[in-house]
Amino acid sequence: MYRHFFKRVIDIVLSLIAIIILAIPMLIISIIILITDPGPVFFKQKRFGKDKKLFKIFKFRTMKVDTPDIPTDDLKNPEQYVTGIGKILRKTSLDELPQLFNIFTGKMSFIGPRPALWNQEALIKLRDKVHANDVRPGLSGWAQINGRDSNSEKRKAKLDGEYMENISFAFDCKCFFGTFTKAFKGEGVKG
Repeated sequence: MYRHFFKRVIDIVLSLIAIIILAIPMLIISIIILITDPGPVFFKQKRFGKDKKLFKIFKFRTMKVDTPDIPTDDLKNPEQYVTGIGKILRKTSLDELPQLFNIFTGKMSFIGPRPALWNQEALIKLRDKVHANDVRPGLSGWAQINGRDSNSEKRKAKLDGEYMENISFAFDCKCFFGTFTKAFKGEGVKG
């Protein structure tokens, strides 16, 4: 019952409350982005969602406008493309705040496997084996609080499988509160 009904209700209610409470801080971040590096405030990228359906994930833009449109890991020197405010947003995970709209509209959940990039075919296949593609991807999740960006695709899929075996309100709470500890420490973040 939790997985198929209450989890979604909680996502709708909490994301709406968070959008209202964080509206002013998100507006301030938007203005800082525009002033320090004119261009779009938001970065949109194709990601795999529930049942491997593509959707556009929203983030605050942390890289310069002229950055090549390839995954950050494929850039030779990604640090040269990250804006000054972008470094702070990435380290604190504030660049993820626009995903509250993805959660509210049902493309994502607060907790679940992070949405895979459009080109992460190996990760998608590994997640198929543990049924991690069968749920809405999360703003954070078990893999996020156990290594974050430093996890290999194989380890991410293993942790996503552990999440699938343990989905419950209590486990989601453990992931939710664990996320704050990791985000504030900036642990496991690349770039």
